[in-house]
Amino acid sequence: MNFKATDAKGNIVDFSEKDLSGKTTVLYFYPKDNTSGCTKEACDFRDNMSRLTAVVEVVGVSPDSPQSHQKFREKQNLNFMLVSDADHSLAERYGVWKEKSLYGRKYMGIERSTFVLNEKGEIIKEWRKVKVAGHVDEVLAFIKNMA
Repeated sequence: MNFKATDAKGNIVDFSEKDLSGKTTVLYFYPKDNTSGCTKEACDFRDNMSRLTAVVEVVGVSPDSPQSHQKFREKQNLNFMLVSDADHSLAERYGVWKEKSLYGRKYMGIERSTFVLNEKGEIIKEWRKVKVAGHVDEVLAFIKNMA
């Protein structure tokens, strides 16, 4: 799946088949920067980057602004790209923009999900309604078994 997104520095990043050539991409969607679950998930990816091979790229996606992403990256010392999906078009495309409920209040938001894309941008594995604890280990195990 080809798409364009804005990174934490405000640059437009084009994720096309030619850009993904030779890489496996872990594309994970999370609700909001600097919240407890999202911070834990981001830090789990950060802390396990050395276990990922050089041919794997991790990209985090949320509706937060590039400025919010930049502050989040700096505060948590994240070593991978975060992109802004302010209009949630990417989340809609991946089917993770969902109706949610909190204390009886219904609203639209990100369903925490992760996708592994092959070098052609095709989804080869997905996790939906992700629970943060142990999730990065699941992703790493899948990628390790791909080799």
